[in-house]
Amino acid sequence: MCGSGLVRLSICKILCASALVFALTNCHPLIETSTRIPKAIFIIVDGIPADIIESSQTPNLDSIAGSHGYTRSYVGGEIGGMTQSPTVSAVGYNSLLTGTWANKHNVYTNRIENPNYSYWDIFRIARHQNLDISTALFSTWQDNRTRLVGDGLPEAGGSKLDYAFDGLELDEARFPHDEAREFIRAIDNAVSTEAAHYLRDVGPELSWVYLEYTDDIGHIYGEGDELTAAVAIMDANVGKIWKAVQDRQKTHGENWLVVVTTDHGRDEETGKSHGGQSLRERTTWIATNSQRLNSNFENLPGIVDILPSILDHLAIVPPPRIAAQLDGVSFIDRQDNEPAR
Repeated sequence: MCGSGLVRLSICKILCASALVFALTNCHPLIETSTRIPKAIFIIVDGIPADIIESSQTPNLDSIAGSHGYTRSYVGGEIGGMTQSPTVSAVGYNSLLTGTWANKHNVYTNRIENPNYSYWDIFRIARHQNLDISTALFSTWQDNRTRLVGDGLPEAGGSKLDYAFDGLELDEARFPHDEAREFIRAIDNAVSTEAAHYLRDVGPELSWVYLEYTDDIGHIYGEGDELTAAVAIMDANVGKIWKAVQDRQKTHGENWLVVVTTDHGRDEETGKSHGGQSLRERTTWIATNSQRLNSNFENLPGIVDILPSILDHLAIVPPPRIAAQLDGVSFIDRQDNEPAR
């Protein structure tokens, strides 16, 4: 065992690579990737800076990342340049969804005043290539579906989701709001549980999961035991989804890509806020099970690089006009689809 904690991954790469060489030369070959249906799920866990995720016990993220699938990344565009974007939640989500910075998608606050839907989201791109592609969204914040994806809005490309599980934060009878944000903890649990069930039973080709609790705890307490405990809760929720993916791969022979990331870091002073361009607010991370990572993955990828990477895994080609608008580049080799663990 290489030990727990994502920060240890770089230490054990050489040992794990040697073990992999031995395994590949002493076992039966994997199923040819070209015969396995590619599927993808991306998960955003809100407001966890890289130093916190690296110093916390995250056995499920460790399992997803293996020996090579963790890297630091960034949000916020180019400081002082036209792409500079606030390190705010909805801004980060939309940079992932569209593969562009805020100067293009036009989301600068969590109020999402006037999103520019001419920069297509990943679900719209996928549906353009294949109307039959199966899609799903599981979210602790309904605006992700109604405002950012704009599902059902003609200007955003119409209906793009086959299944959505969200809006629980609006059900105050079932989830009474409290200052400690325990209702968000309960909703995250419900969202991740439903995502695991749906993935295991239905297995959509493209899915998004969003979990909020860690950011809320960061805003209340900043650094400390409370945030560390919230990270552990997040990791357990991600673990349910990861187990469902592993089950699908075993029972259906599918080729799943899992990408887990966060939308922003936190301020240096207290850890309670974010939104600026400090190094810690801009520094995020990515964990993935992909085994076809290219050099872009180790070269501080941006959140905008996740969309083209997922598209390459799914062998989806955006329309030329949309491809030309993208700010991101893929960190996954397009040749075949990566074998998943």
